[in-house]
Formats: sequence, structure tokens, C-alpha cells
Amino acid sequence: MPRRASLIEPRVLWICALAIVLGGGAALIARVLVALIALVTNLAFLGRWSLQAVSPADHNLGAWVIVVPVLGGVIVGLMARWGSRAIRGHGIPEAMEQVLLNESRIPPRITFLKPISSAVAIGTGGPFGAEGPIIATGGALGSFIGQVLHVTGHERKVLLAAGAAGGMTAIFGSPLAAVVLAVELLLFELRARSLVPVALATVAAAGVRYATVGSAPVFAMPAVAEPGLAALAMYVLLGAAIGLVSVGVTRVLYAIEDGFERLPIHWMWWPAIGGIAVGVVGYFAPRTLGVGYSNIEDIVAGHLAAGALAFLCVMKFISWSIALGSGTSGGTLAPLFTIGGALGALAGVAMVALAPQLGIDPRIAGLVGMAAIFAGASRALLTSVVFAFETTQQAHGLLPLLGGCTAAYLISALLMRNTIMTEKIARRGVRVPSDYAADFLEQVAVGDACTRNVISLRTADALGDVRALLHSGRAEYQHQGFPVIDDAGRVRGVITRRDLLSSGHPNMRRIGEMLTRAPVVVHAQHSLREAADHMVAENIGRVVVVDAQAPHGLLGILTRGDLLAAHSRRLKEAHESGRHIRIRERLKRRWR
Repeated sequence: MPRRASLIEPRVLWICALAIVLGGGAALIARVLVALIALVTNLAFLGRWSLQAVSPADHNLGAWVIVVPVLGGVIVGLMARWGSRAIRGHGIPEAMEQVLLNESRIPPRITFLKPISSAVAIGTGGPFGAEGPIIATGGALGSFIGQVLHVTGHERKVLLAAGAAGGMTAIFGSPLAAVVLAVELLLFELRARSLVPVALATVAAAGVRYATVGSAPVFAMPAVAEPGLAALAMYVLLGAAIGLVSVGVTRVLYAIEDGFERLPIHWMWWPAIGGIAVGVVGYFAPRTLGVGYSNIEDIVAGHLAAGALAFLCVMKFISWSIALGSGTSGGTLAPLFTIGGALGALAGVAMVALAPQLGIDPRIAGLVGMAAIFAGASRALLTSVVFAFETTQQAHGLLPLLGGCTAAYLISALLMRNTIMTEKIARRGVRVPSDYAADFLEQVAVGDACTRNVISLRTADALGDVRALLHSGRAEYQHQGFPVIDDAGRVRGVITRRDLLSSGHPNMRRIGEMLTRAPVVVHAQHSLREAADHMVAENIGRVVVVDAQAPHGLLGILTRGDLLAAHSRRLKEAHESGRHIRIRERLKRRWR
């Protein structure tokens, strides 16, 4: 008899304790990563040994700035070649692949190789954010803990997600967005046993961040007014337009990656080639170098003019897409926010000039743009909305964010099958879940789906008599398995048609003597999910159904076919359309 599924089990307390430690540990690693980026930036651009946060745009290297990203690319390529190829890319797709294919087992060396390689790539001018690397690093730390301890594959996945969410929280101070990102991109489910540990990990990480950095929003934004109806409609249209851009950005990025794949040189040198593009662009547009969080803050604060917004948008896209396509180590969230935010703010400035009566605020337009491009490119809808809200703490921007990101998500889903996060692993044959629906089998009781009028055999029946019935051609004896009961009506087991027709048993043998195992049963009150899991665990194709009040009596039998038939209602609800209330006919009957 299977155990009745529970919402949450006591063992989750142990996983929660581990997740809290992981969240705090990921937050400390995030601080180390930020310090490493600052150190490499100071050494590479200012020639000094310091952990003070600086911008690469403040350098005095002149044209020599082109060389710095190239050297960083060489170092990252060597680390990928001789350390681990898994450090290449922005981290999240690689973590997703391990979750889906490898029971969330990430090589332990990624825990230190990923932050070091990312610090080198970003510190030497790479146009990436620190969020991707720290998500990958926190996930690797959680996976490592899950490989050292005795945990299940599902629990290891939760620990991986807890570490990743803790790292993201530590960078941006966005615990709720980190939880939602874990659900949308790593857990692929929304269950209490997964959600609770991840949420506690983000709380721990946020506590560490508040103690070390403070609780101020990452992207400080002046207070904005509540948008009117016309402005809200325009923000939704802006989100749809940004959704088109997100599709184009994703396709261009992977086209560039495909171009690098065709180069006649070893992939170890590709990051150095990408570094050339980063250096050249950085020479003409210093703002594109490094993480560029100050750019995002300037965009949503309205500090950049239209020309500066357009220039930053184009140059950041060129630098980031070529660098990431080359296979170096870095994140996508901050660059996408810069590109989408600049584009949205630019559109906002244009709408103010053309139609000031609409009440458009370029700052809100920039906020919508930066979130919508991530929603469209990654299709992490709720993550995009909540993240933009948490990092700016602008309540009046929440409704425009929801409308704009939803429109971007819709356009992206219509035009693009995979996302910027899944395209790479989808090309390798990995099927990534995109919908998180309630388990239909969990909603149906066994008693409602099983076959009730079952032909059963008795333990005292002679095998020869049963064989005669099987060969009679009668429909009720064409089943592949038959429950066996004794003279008192109690279930004793199940015997298959193959065993009954086997030549190794004489005709005079009794059916009861042929039973080799106790009956595998479920209650009528169990769900089909519990029954299906029980069938898989016992490696059988059918289970006997009994009533909880009379556990020894035969109520029915549940087969694989019954499980498949139960889905017919789900398919009918999904695909068959019809009108059930006919207003005209009802009115006619009422007034006759």
C-alpha cells in the first residue's frame, strides 16, 4: 500500500537548515566575487592593488584599453581549457542542464573556477553582470553540499536552487525575485517542499547583505507618479515592442555563437577574439566596460539624454553579444537591463516629445524596457516584474511593469520556441519544461478511474478449467491479468495471462499454488498519482483496488490503460471548445 502523499515532510526541516547555511554562504561568496572584480578592475585599468569598487570607464589607458579585455579573454580561455569547460557562458543554462540531466550534480571545481574566471572576464572590461556567475557559483556550492551528504536527487536540486537564489539575493538585495527565478528557471515546479528551503535561503542571504552592504535599493530611482490610463496603455505597447527586440537579441546572440563555432581555431582562443570587440567598443564607449550597474541606475533615474541612451544601447549590445557569443564567462541580466532600459527610456523620451498629453514618464519607460527585455528573452515573467520592483522600490512602477513584461512575454512566446537561457541546451537535445501545471493524476481518485466489474479467479480453480475459459473467445477473459480471491472473498494476488498459458504448469495445478507474491493494492481513496508511483516502484502494470473500510475485499483493478484513459478528460478540457450557455435561446424561452 503506498503512503498517502503529504504536503511537506519532517525531513524538509533538515533541508531548510542546510538551505539557510547555503544562503549565508552564497552571500559571503558574492561579496568575495564583488571584491575580486574590484581587485582585477583596479589592477587592469588603474594599475593599483585595491578592493575599492571602481568603474573601468575611469581609466587613462587610451588605446591600450583595447588590449586589456583581450588579455582577460586569454586567461578565461586557458581556465576553460585546462580547468573546466563548464565555466564558459552565463551560468544559468549550464545549471539548468545539470538539474534536468544529471540529478543536479555539478563538478565541485566550478565552485571556485566560475567566480575567478568571471572576476577576470568582468574585471578586464567584460560587459557582463555579476549575477550570472554568482547564481552558477551558489548553485555549484549547493550541488556540492548535496553530493557530500546523503540526500535524494530532488533534495540536491533544492539545495542547488537555494544556493543560486542566495547568490542572486546577495548581489541585488532581491530575495523575492530570487525565489521566483529559482522556480521559473531551476526548480521547474512550485511545491512547498522546494519553495520553503529556497525562500529561507534568500532570507539568510538578504540578512547577510543588509549587515554588510545595507538595504538601499540597488538602482536608486526618484519617486514617480502613478501612471494614467493612457500612459499605462502605452507602457503595455512599449513592452510588446521590447518583446520583439528580445527575440531579435536572442537570435543575433546565437547567430554570433554559431559564427564562432565555424572559426578554424580552437575554442580556447575565442574569448580573446571577443575581447578585441569589447576593447574596441570600450575605447569609443567607456560606459560599456564592466558590470555597468551605474548605467542602469542612470537610465531609470533619467540622467541620460536621448543621444547618450541610443549610443549606450547600441554599443552595449555589440560588445555584450560578441563577448558572450565567444564563450567567455559572464552574466546576461545586467547587460539586458542596460540595453532594454536604454531602449525603453529612449522610446519614453520620444513619446513625451510627440504626445506629451499621454503623461509618459521616461523613467518608468526605462524601467519597463529593462524588465520587458529580460521577460521576453528568458520568459521569466514574474522574475522580471518582481526584480525590477525590488531593485528600485517604486510601487507606482509595478502596474506598468506587469503590463509591459506580460506583453513582451506574449510576443516572445508567439515568435520564439526557445529562450536565451534554453536555446543552447535545447540544441543538445535537452527538453526544458516551459509550463508548470497541476498534476492531473493528483486530482483524480483511484475509485473514480478503476475498473469495477472485474472478472476474478479463485485460488481453488484448476488451471485447465481457466485455460479453457481463456481460449473460449469470450471478451471478459481477454484481459492480461486477473485478480485472485479465496473462498472467503479475500484478495490473494494477481496472475497474468502469460503465467496462465505457460507450458511449465500442468492443467491440474490450482491457481492459488501459482501465486508468487502478495497482492499489490491501493485504496480507492488514493490519487492516481500515488497509484502510478506505486506501480512504478513495484514494476507492475496493474494494482488491486480495495476500500479503506474493507481492505481485504476486491473493489476493482487499476491498469496502465486506466491511467491513460483518465487523461481523456484533461485533453477534452484543453482542446474541445463549445458554447454551453446560449443567450438567444434562453431569451426566447423566457418570453414565450
